[in-house]
Formats: sequence, structure tokens, C-alpha cells
Amino acid sequence: MRILVLGSGGREHALCWKIHQSAEIEHIYAIPGNPGIKNLEKATCIPINIKDFSAIKDYIKQEKIHLVVVGPEEPLALGIADFLEVEKIPVFGPSAKPAQLEASKSFAKDLMQKAKIPTADYAVFTDADSAKEYVRAHGVPVVIKADGLAGGKGVTVAHDEETAFIAIEEAMNKKVFGPAGEKVVIEQFLSGEEASILALSDGKHVLPLASSQDHKPVYDDDKGPNTGGMGAYSPAPVVTPDVEHKILKKILKPAIKTMDEAESPFKGILYAGLMIDNEQNPYVVEFNVRFGDPETQAILPRMESDIVPLLWAVIEGTLNRYSIEYSPCACVTVVLTSMGYPGPYEKGKKITGIENAEKDPNIVVFHAGTMEENGSILTNGGRVLNVTGWDKDLTSAVQRVYNAVEKVHFEGKHYRKDIAQKGIAKIKNMSK
Repeated sequence: MRILVLGSGGREHALCWKIHQSAEIEHIYAIPGNPGIKNLEKATCIPINIKDFSAIKDYIKQEKIHLVVVGPEEPLALGIADFLEVEKIPVFGPSAKPAQLEASKSFAKDLMQKAKIPTADYAVFTDADSAKEYVRAHGVPVVIKADGLAGGKGVTVAHDEETAFIAIEEAMNKKVFGPAGEKVVIEQFLSGEEASILALSDGKHVLPLASSQDHKPVYDDDKGPNTGGMGAYSPAPVVTPDVEHKILKKILKPAIKTMDEAESPFKGILYAGLMIDNEQNPYVVEFNVRFGDPETQAILPRMESDIVPLLWAVIEGTLNRYSIEYSPCACVTVVLTSMGYPGPYEKGKKITGIENAEKDPNIVVFHAGTMEENGSILTNGGRVLNVTGWDKDLTSAVQRVYNAVEKVHFEGKHYRKDIAQKGIAKIKNMSK
């Protein structure tokens, strides 16, 4: 079987790495891919613009590719699945309408309200003055969200009016997020512990993946601005079996059922970003419509089942026939970023030590923002590498990963040093 993965980040490298292990695979193609994907034995990277749907279609037909797996959210929101399905090309990923669950925060909140899914109270605004007046009337803390796609950077948690007003100004008047910030959603602040649940859906059935926890802020102790994600681990102990049952019953199934009833069936990965309160009740912070990044990098190394039949089951509507087996180990991924991210940063810094880190058989370094030039690997993005490792428990996995992190070098390397510490503390408390 020939499978094409669209995208160039750490999530796409992890998907290709996992697909590459399938006995069903003849070859993997990636558009545009990255140097890490290129190093896989049965992989080819093709330098086509991910938004050039016609060129992608032509390449698929030329190479007789059987299945397309879409990594990033933007092509999904732009309708890549709809475009390719007209050509009778099987696509893993939702069509444009259900992809609005991520592309429009207000669309997602309206669906949650309709489906009675637990989430924060909210209001939607198209002018800054009304948004500020709402904050004055309702008080802080609040969460300010750009309505559209902002690369994981359009969210501000405001504990005072000044921060809230700055966030509204930047999104709506200064347009720092472009069209994505022309509309904003203001939400009630939810307290608790965050977790991520990714679930496969064939439009009617739901099959959750293992739990994970992301780390959004750029600095230790959850300080600094939000990023696309600084690290993740799986499983997340905050997602107990009881919490997992509530997530499936109160969130995932109602979301898929409501989309289906609206004649807009969701086929692909539904990613629920959650807040778990002290009473162990899950609330949806956001929905995404693709594999999480970096959660995927922490989940897939634990997955013992072949991923390819699962992808096909989504397309064929037979997901109810499948279950997923996982290793009991814990997996941790630490994101290495360029200095300055999520703000301005320099590219082109030489990377060394990846091979040395991967001498450990329980370590894999997923490329996220890299390029190859004259035989050297250079930085080419904000999030550069995802150093990922697994071990018998979370404490051992953390130690293994940070040992590997120290072997990888590039000028300006930045990373959080506290990935998975919440999980370790939670396990200690649960064992008392």
C-alpha cells in the first residue's frame, strides 16, 4: 500500500514513523515532509506546496497512491478532503464543514451548546469596544480567543483587565493574527488540570486513543506566552477510567452524533482539549480536527496496534470492529525550540547530536522544523525537534528523555525542563 502524509512537522514525522512499521506498507510519501521523514527506509519527500491542491492531486494519481493522511489543520479547513474525494481519492481527515470545529472557535462553541457538551460560558464579538465592555461587566479572569486559525498562538488567559484589553486590541484592531482575529470568543476561565483526548471517528462510531497532556506555555511552571506545544506525555494520570468514561459519554459521542445529525459527519481525528476540575469533571477547552502536536509524538510510540487498518476503518465506516492495544510504558516528548519562539527567531543553525541521542533504542528524535543543506541538518522553524522516549514509568521516561536532550545541540536551543512533572506529582498523590 502507498500512503501520502501531508505536512512537514513533528506530528507528520511521528505518523510516518508509525505507518512505516505496518506490514501493509509498500511506500510512504510526504508533502513536503522533512529530513527526518526522508531518512525512513520506505519514504520519499516531495517539495510541493501543501496548499497547491491540483499539484497534490496530480502527484497522487501519478504515483497511484492509495490513501492520503492530512496532518495540519489549514488544508482541512481549506477543503483538501472535499477536493480529493471528488477525484475518488480516499482521505483521512474531515471535510471543510466539520473542520470548522477547529477553524472557528464560535462554530465549535455553538455546536457544544447544541450538543449540551460541558464547556465554559462564552460570548462572541466582532468589534473591540463591545468585547471590552463585556470584560468590564463580567470581570476577570477570562480567556480571549481569536476565532480563526492562529497556529496555537491566538489564546490569552487574562487575570486582569489590562491584559484582556491588550489581547482584544492585538487581535481585533492590530490584527496580529490576521483574519483569524477579526472575531473573538471570550470565555469564562476554567480551573483544573488540562488533558488531551484524541479520538478516531468514522462519522458514527468513536474510538479514543490513549490520554496525554500537553504543555502550552513557553517557560517552566506554565509561564510565558502560549506556543504550539512545548512537550507532552502519555498516559495522563488525571484521566482516570471514570474521567475517560465521562469524556466518551458527555463529550465525544455527543459531538459526533450532533455533526452526523447536521448531515456533516466527522471522519478523522477529533481532538478534545480538556480541563478536568477538582471533582473530576471534564470540560472542553477547544476542539481540533487533526492529530495533536506534540501529543501524537507521545501517544504513537505506545501504540502496539497497526495504525493503517485503523485509518482505513475511519474511511470505510467500520471503526466499531476495532480496538487499540497499548504498551503499559510511559512516553514523554520534549520540544526543542529556537531562541525567541513563539516570537521572532533565527533559522539556519546547525544541529548536531541526533544520531548520538538515538543510540538509545527507546529514544526517537522527531523532526519538526528542520532542513537539510550540504549534508547538514539546520534549524528551520520555531519548534525544531521533538526528543521522545519511553520507559516502564513516567519518572524513568522523563530521565531517559532529558538525558537524550542533553546530547542534541544547536545555537539558541531552548526547552522546558519540567515536562511531565504534573503527572509525576499526580501519581505520587494517588499512591498515598
